[in-house]
Amino acid sequence: MNKELLEALNILEKENNISKDTLLEAIENSLLTACKNHFGKADNIKVSINRDTCDFNVFAEKEVVETVEDPLLQISLAEAKMADPKYDVGDIIHYPIDSKKFGRIATQNAKNVILQKIREEGRKSLFNDWYCQEREVVTGIVQRYLGRNVSINLGKVDAILNETEMVKGEMFKPTERIKVFVLEVKDTPKGPRISVSRTHPDLVKRLFESEVAEVKDGTVEIKAIAREAGSRTKIAVKSNDSNVDPVGACVGLNGARVNSIVNELRGEKIDIINWDDNPAYLIENALSPAKVICVVADEESKEAQVIVPDYQLSLAIGKEGQNARLAARLTGYKIDIKSETQARELGLFEELGLDYQDGNAGYEDYGNGGYGNEYQEGGDSGTQDYQEEYQNGCQDDGLDGNYQE
Repeated sequence: MNKELLEALNILEKENNISKDTLLEAIENSLLTACKNHFGKADNIKVSINRDTCDFNVFAEKEVVETVEDPLLQISLAEAKMADPKYDVGDIIHYPIDSKKFGRIATQNAKNVILQKIREEGRKSLFNDWYCQEREVVTGIVQRYLGRNVSINLGKVDAILNETEMVKGEMFKPTERIKVFVLEVKDTPKGPRISVSRTHPDLVKRLFESEVAEVKDGTVEIKAIAREAGSRTKIAVKSNDSNVDPVGACVGLNGARVNSIVNELRGEKIDIINWDDNPAYLIENALSPAKVICVVADEESKEAQVIVPDYQLSLAIGKEGQNARLAARLTGYKIDIKSETQARELGLFEELGLDYQDGNAGYEDYGNGGYGNEYQEGGDSGTQDYQEEYQNGCQDDGLDGNYQE
Protein backbone atom coordinates (compact mmCIF):
# COMPACT_ATOMS: atom_id res chain seq x y z
CA MET A 1 0.00 0.00 0.00
CA ASN A 2 2.84 2.37 0.89
CA LYS A 3 4.53 1.62 -2.43
CA GLU A 4 1.32 2.46 -4.29
CA LEU A 5 1.00 5.68 -2.26
CA LEU A 6 4.57 6.65 -3.13
CA GLU A 7 3.92 6.06 -6.85
CA ALA A 8 0.69 8.08 -6.70
CA LEU A 9 2.50 10.99 -5.01
CA ASN A 10 5.25 10.93 -7.64
CA ILE A 11 2.67 11.06 -10.45
CA LEU A 12 0.82 13.96 -8.82
CA GLU A 13 4.10 15.80 -8.31
CA LYS A 14 5.03 15.37 -11.97
CA GLU A 15 1.65 16.06 -13.63
CA ASN A 16 0.27 18.81 -11.36
CA ASN A 17 3.60 20.33 -10.30
CA ILE A 18 2.76 19.82 -6.62
CA SER A 19 5.66 19.04 -4.32
CA LYS A 20 5.59 15.66 -2.58
CA ASP A 21 6.26 17.30 0.79
CA THR A 22 3.07 19.35 0.40
CA LEU A 23 1.07 16.21 -0.36
CA LEU A 24 2.57 14.34 2.60
CA GLU A 25 1.72 17.30 4.81
CA ALA A 26 -1.86 17.10 3.53
CA ILE A 27 -1.96 13.39 4.43
CA GLU A 28 -0.69 14.17 7.93
CA ASN A 29 -3.41 16.78 8.39
CA SER A 30 -6.05 14.39 7.07
CA LEU A 31 -5.02 11.73 9.59
CA LEU A 32 -5.20 14.28 12.39
CA THR A 33 -8.66 15.28 11.17
CA ALA A 34 -9.74 11.62 11.14
CA CYS A 35 -8.46 11.16 14.69
CA LYS A 36 -10.35 14.23 15.84
CA ASN A 37 -13.56 12.96 14.23
CA HIS A 38 -13.04 9.50 15.76
CA PHE A 39 -11.94 10.43 19.29
CA GLY A 40 -13.47 13.88 19.61
CA LYS A 41 -10.09 15.65 19.95
CA ALA A 42 -6.57 15.23 18.68
CA ASP A 43 -4.43 17.61 20.77
CA ASN A 44 -2.03 14.88 21.89
CA ILE A 45 -1.99 12.88 18.63
CA LYS A 46 1.06 12.94 16.39
CA VAL A 47 1.58 11.64 12.85
CA SER A 48 4.99 10.57 11.54
CA ILE A 49 5.55 9.86 7.82
CA ASN A 50 8.77 8.64 6.25
CA ARG A 51 9.39 10.89 3.19
CA ASP A 52 11.26 8.14 1.34
CA THR A 53 9.09 5.08 1.90
CA CYS A 54 5.73 6.72 2.82
CA ASP A 55 5.53 4.49 5.93
CA PHE A 56 3.46 6.32 8.53
CA ASN A 57 2.71 5.95 12.20
CA VAL A 58 -0.11 7.51 14.21
CA PHE A 59 0.36 7.66 17.97
CA ALA A 60 -1.03 9.47 20.99
CA GLU A 61 1.16 10.96 23.71
CA LYS A 62 -0.26 9.71 27.01
CA GLU A 63 0.88 10.38 30.56
CA VAL A 64 1.46 7.41 32.85
CA VAL A 65 -0.74 7.75 35.97
CA GLU A 66 -1.95 5.58 38.85
CA THR A 67 -5.63 6.27 38.18
CA VAL A 68 -6.84 7.08 34.67
CA GLU A 69 -9.26 10.02 34.53
CA ASP A 70 -9.07 10.76 30.78
CA PRO A 71 -8.27 7.69 28.65
CA LEU A 72 -7.39 9.89 25.66
CA LEU A 73 -4.64 11.69 27.57
CA GLN A 74 -3.64 9.18 30.25
CA ILE A 75 -2.64 5.54 30.60
CA SER A 76 -2.49 3.41 33.71
CA LEU A 77 0.87 2.41 35.19
CA ALA A 78 -0.01 -1.27 34.87
CA GLU A 79 -0.83 -0.97 31.16
CA ALA A 80 2.31 1.06 30.53
CA LYS A 81 4.53 -1.54 32.27
CA MET A 82 2.99 -4.20 30.01
CA ALA A 83 4.42 -2.29 27.08
CA ASP A 84 7.77 -1.59 28.78
CA PRO A 85 8.67 -2.29 32.43
CA LYS A 86 10.89 0.82 32.61
CA TYR A 87 7.89 3.21 32.53
CA ASP A 88 6.96 4.95 35.78
CA VAL A 89 4.34 7.45 36.91
CA GLY A 90 4.72 10.80 35.18
CA ASP A 91 6.40 9.40 32.06
CA ILE A 92 5.03 10.15 28.57
CA ILE A 93 4.35 7.10 26.44
CA HIS A 94 3.72 7.00 22.67
CA TYR A 95 0.61 4.87 22.38
CA PRO A 96 0.06 3.55 18.81
CA ILE A 97 -3.31 4.17 17.11
CA ASP A 98 -4.70 1.82 14.49
CA SER A 99 -6.10 4.14 11.80
CA LYS A 100 -7.79 1.18 10.09
CA LYS A 101 -10.39 1.14 12.87
CA PHE A 102 -11.61 4.64 12.02
CA GLY A 103 -15.24 4.89 10.95
CA ARG A 104 -16.50 5.56 7.45
CA ILE A 105 -17.31 9.21 8.13
CA ALA A 106 -13.87 9.91 9.61
CA THR A 107 -12.22 8.23 6.63
CA GLN A 108 -14.35 10.18 4.14
CA ASN A 109 -13.49 13.47 5.85
CA ALA A 110 -9.81 12.60 5.70
CA LYS A 111 -10.15 11.86 1.99
CA ASN A 112 -11.84 15.22 1.42
CA VAL A 113 -9.01 17.03 3.22
CA ILE A 114 -6.46 15.43 0.90
CA LEU A 115 -8.46 16.16 -2.27
CA GLN A 116 -9.06 19.77 -1.22
CA LYS A 117 -5.35 20.28 -0.60
CA ILE A 118 -4.51 18.78 -4.00
CA ARG A 119 -6.98 21.13 -5.72
CA GLU A 120 -5.67 24.18 -3.84
CA GLU A 121 -2.04 23.39 -4.59
CA GLY A 122 -2.88 22.64 -8.22
CA ARG A 123 -4.57 26.03 -8.64
CA LYS A 124 -1.72 27.80 -6.85
CA SER A 125 0.90 26.08 -9.01
CA LEU A 126 -1.02 26.88 -12.20
CA PHE A 127 -1.42 30.53 -11.17
CA ASN A 128 2.29 30.88 -10.36
CA ASP A 129 3.23 29.39 -13.73
CA TRP A 130 0.99 31.78 -15.67
CA TYR A 131 1.75 34.80 -13.50
CA CYS A 132 5.34 34.49 -14.75
CA GLN A 133 3.95 34.59 -18.32
CA GLU A 134 2.20 37.93 -17.79
CA ARG A 135 3.20 40.52 -20.45
CA GLU A 136 4.48 37.75 -22.72
CA VAL A 137 3.25 36.27 -26.00
CA VAL A 138 1.89 32.72 -25.98
CA THR A 139 0.33 30.45 -28.60
CA GLY A 140 -3.21 29.24 -28.04
CA ILE A 141 -5.89 27.25 -29.83
CA VAL A 142 -9.22 28.86 -30.59
CA GLN A 143 -12.03 26.89 -28.92
CA ARG A 144 -15.29 28.72 -29.41
CA TYR A 145 -17.01 32.08 -29.36
CA LEU A 146 -18.58 33.14 -26.04
CA GLY A 147 -20.92 35.81 -27.30
CA ARG A 148 -18.54 38.27 -28.91
CA ASN A 149 -15.56 37.05 -26.89
CA VAL A 150 -13.34 34.12 -27.80
CA SER A 151 -12.20 31.26 -25.57
CA ILE A 152 -8.54 30.37 -26.16
CA ASN A 153 -7.05 27.10 -24.89
CA LEU A 154 -3.51 27.56 -23.56
CA GLY A 155 -2.93 23.99 -22.46
CA LYS A 156 -4.01 23.34 -18.86
CA VAL A 157 -5.99 26.56 -18.70
CA ASP A 158 -8.31 28.62 -20.89
CA ALA A 159 -7.99 32.35 -21.60
CA ILE A 160 -10.57 34.92 -22.66
CA LEU A 161 -9.97 37.19 -25.65
CA ASN A 162 -12.43 40.03 -25.10
CA GLU A 163 -14.04 41.82 -28.01
CA THR A 164 -12.27 45.05 -27.00
CA GLU A 165 -8.89 43.30 -27.34
CA MET A 166 -9.64 41.85 -30.79
CA VAL A 167 -8.57 43.50 -34.04
CA LYS A 168 -11.60 44.90 -35.81
CA GLY A 169 -12.73 42.55 -38.57
CA GLU A 170 -10.54 39.67 -37.40
CA MET A 171 -12.38 36.33 -37.31
CA PHE A 172 -11.20 33.01 -35.93
CA LYS A 173 -12.08 29.41 -36.66
CA PRO A 174 -12.19 26.63 -34.04
CA THR A 175 -8.87 24.74 -33.64
CA GLU A 176 -7.00 27.65 -35.25
CA ARG A 177 -3.64 28.46 -33.62
CA ILE A 178 -2.99 32.13 -32.86
CA LYS A 179 -0.50 34.16 -30.85
CA VAL A 180 -1.85 36.38 -28.08
CA PHE A 181 -0.38 38.81 -25.57
CA VAL A 182 -1.05 37.95 -21.90
CA LEU A 183 -2.53 41.08 -20.36
CA GLU A 184 -3.41 39.95 -16.86
CA VAL A 185 -3.52 36.83 -14.71
CA LYS A 186 -5.95 36.82 -11.78
CA ASP A 187 -6.22 34.20 -9.05
CA THR A 188 -9.80 32.98 -8.53
CA PRO A 189 -11.37 30.08 -6.60
CA LYS A 190 -11.91 28.29 -9.91
CA GLY A 191 -8.30 28.70 -11.00
CA PRO A 192 -6.34 31.45 -12.77
CA ARG A 193 -8.34 33.78 -15.01
CA ILE A 194 -6.21 34.92 -17.94
CA SER A 195 -7.00 37.89 -20.15
CA VAL A 196 -5.22 38.14 -23.50
CA SER A 197 -5.02 40.70 -26.29
CA ARG A 198 -4.38 40.91 -30.03
CA THR A 199 -4.30 44.73 -30.12
CA HIS A 200 -1.67 45.63 -27.52
CA PRO A 201 1.48 47.35 -28.92
CA ASP A 202 3.71 45.03 -26.89
CA LEU A 203 2.40 42.10 -28.93
CA VAL A 204 4.44 43.44 -31.85
CA LYS A 205 7.45 44.01 -29.59
CA ARG A 206 7.37 40.44 -28.25
CA LEU A 207 6.96 39.04 -31.77
CA PHE A 208 10.09 40.89 -32.86
CA GLU A 209 11.93 39.56 -29.80
CA SER A 210 10.99 36.00 -30.72
CA GLU A 211 11.75 36.42 -34.43
CA VAL A 212 14.85 38.66 -34.38
CA ALA A 213 17.82 37.30 -32.45
CA GLU A 214 19.46 40.73 -32.27
CA VAL A 215 16.41 42.15 -30.50
CA LYS A 216 16.24 39.25 -28.08
CA ASP A 217 19.90 39.50 -27.03
CA GLY A 218 19.77 43.31 -26.74
CA THR A 219 22.01 44.17 -29.70
CA VAL A 220 19.05 45.95 -31.29
CA GLU A 221 16.73 47.84 -28.96
CA ILE A 222 13.11 48.74 -29.68
CA LYS A 223 12.85 52.29 -28.33
CA ALA A 224 9.22 53.10 -29.15
CA ILE A 225 6.10 51.58 -30.69
CA ALA A 226 2.94 53.21 -32.02
CA ARG A 227 0.21 50.91 -33.24
CA GLU A 228 -3.24 51.05 -34.75
CA ALA A 229 -4.12 47.38 -34.54
CA GLY A 230 -5.07 45.72 -37.80
CA SER A 231 -3.90 48.66 -39.90
CA ARG A 232 -0.39 49.97 -39.28
CA THR A 233 2.43 49.93 -36.75
CA LYS A 234 5.52 52.11 -36.50
CA ILE A 235 8.50 51.02 -34.44
CA ALA A 236 11.73 52.90 -33.77
CA VAL A 237 14.84 50.76 -33.32
CA LYS A 238 18.38 51.53 -32.20
CA SER A 239 21.53 49.45 -32.48
CA ASN A 240 23.92 49.07 -29.56
CA ASP A 241 26.55 47.69 -31.94
CA SER A 242 27.97 49.98 -34.63
CA ASN A 243 28.42 46.97 -36.92
CA VAL A 244 24.72 46.02 -36.84
CA ASP A 245 22.09 47.82 -38.90
CA PRO A 246 18.98 47.85 -36.68
CA VAL A 247 16.44 48.23 -39.48
CA GLY A 248 18.12 45.57 -41.62
CA ALA A 249 18.25 43.14 -38.69
CA CYS A 250 14.51 43.55 -38.09
CA VAL A 251 13.61 43.28 -41.77
CA GLY A 252 15.77 40.22 -42.42
CA LEU A 253 16.96 38.72 -45.69
CA ASN A 254 14.40 39.55 -48.39
CA GLY A 255 12.08 40.70 -45.62
CA ALA A 256 11.80 37.19 -44.15
CA ARG A 257 11.73 38.26 -40.50
CA VAL A 258 9.28 41.12 -40.74
CA ASN A 259 7.08 39.19 -43.18
CA SER A 260 6.58 36.38 -40.68
CA ILE A 261 5.38 38.94 -38.14
CA VAL A 262 3.13 40.62 -40.72
CA ASN A 263 1.61 37.21 -41.52
CA GLU A 264 0.98 36.56 -37.84
CA LEU A 265 -0.74 39.96 -37.62
CA ARG A 266 -2.73 39.10 -40.75
CA GLY A 267 -1.35 41.70 -43.10
CA GLU A 268 -0.89 44.61 -40.69
CA LYS A 269 1.68 47.03 -42.19
CA ILE A 270 4.83 47.62 -40.16
CA ASP A 271 7.13 50.64 -40.62
CA ILE A 272 10.58 50.22 -39.07
CA ILE A 273 12.58 53.42 -38.59
CA ASN A 274 15.91 54.37 -37.05
CA TRP A 275 15.77 55.91 -33.60
CA ASP A 276 17.63 59.20 -33.16
CA ASP A 277 18.28 61.14 -29.97
CA ASN A 278 17.85 64.34 -31.95
CA PRO A 279 14.07 64.88 -31.96
CA ALA A 280 14.14 66.64 -35.34
CA TYR A 281 15.78 63.70 -37.09
CA LEU A 282 13.52 61.28 -35.20
CA ILE A 283 10.40 63.11 -36.36
CA GLU A 284 11.68 63.11 -39.94
CA ASN A 285 12.23 59.33 -39.74
CA ALA A 286 8.83 58.83 -38.11
CA LEU A 287 7.05 60.60 -41.00
CA SER A 288 8.60 58.15 -43.44
CA PRO A 289 7.95 57.39 -46.28
CA ALA A 290 7.24 61.12 -46.77
CA LYS A 291 10.16 63.42 -47.57
CA VAL A 292 10.67 66.42 -45.28
CA ILE A 293 12.13 69.85 -46.03
CA CYS A 294 12.74 70.82 -42.42
CA VAL A 295 11.76 70.02 -38.85
CA VAL A 296 11.94 72.52 -36.01
CA ALA A 297 11.34 70.94 -32.60
CA ASP A 298 10.87 72.39 -29.13
CA GLU A 299 11.94 69.81 -26.56
CA GLU A 300 10.39 71.70 -23.62
CA SER A 301 6.87 72.01 -25.00
CA LYS A 302 7.13 68.78 -27.02
CA GLU A 303 5.92 70.52 -30.16
CA ALA A 304 7.36 70.39 -33.66
CA GLN A 305 6.84 72.31 -36.87
CA VAL A 306 7.34 70.24 -40.03
CA ILE A 307 7.49 71.58 -43.58
CA VAL A 308 7.17 69.16 -46.49
CA PRO A 309 7.11 69.61 -50.28
CA ASP A 310 3.66 70.28 -51.69
CA TYR A 311 3.47 66.91 -53.43
CA GLN A 312 4.44 65.10 -50.18
CA LEU A 313 1.78 66.64 -47.91
CA SER A 314 -0.84 63.95 -48.45
CA LEU A 315 1.77 61.23 -47.96
CA ALA A 316 3.08 62.83 -44.77
CA ILE A 317 -0.40 63.07 -43.28
CA GLY A 318 -1.49 59.66 -44.55
CA LYS A 319 -4.94 58.25 -45.05
CA GLU A 320 -7.28 59.84 -42.49
CA GLY A 321 -4.20 61.34 -40.80
CA GLN A 322 -2.82 57.95 -39.83
CA ASN A 323 0.84 58.52 -40.75
CA ALA A 324 1.03 61.82 -38.85
CA ARG A 325 -0.92 60.41 -35.92
CA LEU A 326 1.38 57.40 -35.53
CA ALA A 327 4.45 59.62 -35.89
CA ALA A 328 3.15 61.84 -33.09
CA ARG A 329 2.55 58.84 -30.83
CA LEU A 330 5.93 57.34 -31.65
CA THR A 331 7.92 60.51 -30.93
CA GLY A 332 5.78 62.00 -28.17
CA TYR A 333 5.66 65.36 -30.00
CA LYS A 334 2.66 67.34 -31.17
CA ILE A 335 3.40 67.75 -34.87
CA ASP A 336 2.17 70.58 -37.08
CA ILE A 337 2.68 69.78 -40.76
CA LYS A 338 2.65 72.48 -43.43
CA SER A 339 3.30 72.26 -47.14
CA GLU A 340 6.04 74.39 -48.70
CA THR A 341 3.44 76.70 -50.27
CA GLN A 342 1.60 77.12 -46.99
CA ALA A 343 4.85 77.82 -45.18
CA ARG A 344 5.80 80.55 -47.64
CA GLU A 345 2.36 82.13 -47.47
CA LEU A 346 2.51 82.16 -43.65
CA GLY A 347 6.10 83.39 -43.68
CA LEU A 348 7.31 80.43 -41.62
CA PHE A 349 10.71 80.30 -43.32
CA GLU A 350 11.40 83.89 -42.35
CA GLU A 351 9.83 83.52 -38.89
CA LEU A 352 12.00 80.54 -38.12
CA GLY A 353 15.06 82.12 -39.65
CA LEU A 354 15.48 79.38 -42.24
CA ASP A 355 16.96 79.87 -45.68
CA TYR A 356 15.46 77.48 -48.19
CA GLN A 357 17.06 79.01 -51.27
CA ASP A 358 19.68 76.31 -51.43
CA GLY A 359 17.07 73.56 -51.04
CA ASN A 360 18.07 72.62 -47.50
CA ALA A 361 16.64 74.44 -44.54
CA GLY A 362 18.33 72.16 -42.04
CA TYR A 363 17.18 71.27 -38.52
CA GLU A 364 16.99 73.65 -35.62
CA ASP A 365 15.35 73.93 -32.22
CA TYR A 366 13.11 76.84 -31.44
CA GLY A 367 11.91 78.16 -28.11
CA ASN A 368 9.40 80.81 -29.07
CA GLY A 369 6.25 78.80 -28.46
CA GLY A 370 4.33 76.21 -30.45
CA TYR A 371 2.17 76.27 -33.52
CA GLY A 372 -1.43 75.28 -34.08
CA ASN A 373 -2.42 71.66 -33.51
CA GLU A 374 -4.03 71.17 -36.89
CA TYR A 375 -2.87 69.21 -39.90
CA GLN A 376 -3.81 71.11 -43.07
CA GLU A 377 -3.72 69.27 -46.35
CA GLY A 378 -3.68 71.38 -49.50
CA GLY A 379 -2.41 68.99 -52.16
CA ASP A 380 -0.19 70.42 -54.90
CA SER A 381 -2.08 73.71 -55.21
CA GLY A 382 -2.75 74.13 -51.50
CA THR A 383 -6.49 74.65 -52.13
CA GLN A 384 -7.97 71.49 -50.53
CA ASP A 385 -8.64 71.76 -46.82
CA TYR A 386 -8.15 68.94 -44.35
CA GLN A 387 -7.72 69.32 -40.64
CA GLU A 388 -7.62 66.99 -37.70
CA GLU A 389 -7.13 68.13 -34.13
CA TYR A 390 -4.93 66.31 -31.70
CA GLN A 391 -5.15 66.68 -27.93
CA ASN A 392 -2.12 66.57 -25.66
CA GLY A 393 -1.95 63.37 -23.65
CA CYS A 394 -3.94 61.35 -26.17
CA GLN A 395 -4.13 57.84 -24.79
CA ASP A 396 -3.38 54.89 -26.99
CA ASP A 397 -5.66 51.83 -27.08
CA GLY A 398 -2.92 49.87 -25.31
CA LEU A 399 -3.10 49.49 -21.55
CA ASP A 400 0.18 51.17 -20.70
CA GLY A 401 0.89 53.51 -23.64
CA ASN A 402 0.30 57.20 -23.10
CA TYR A 403 1.42 59.05 -26.19
CA GLN A 404 1.52 62.79 -26.37
CA GLU A 405 0.78 64.18 -29.76
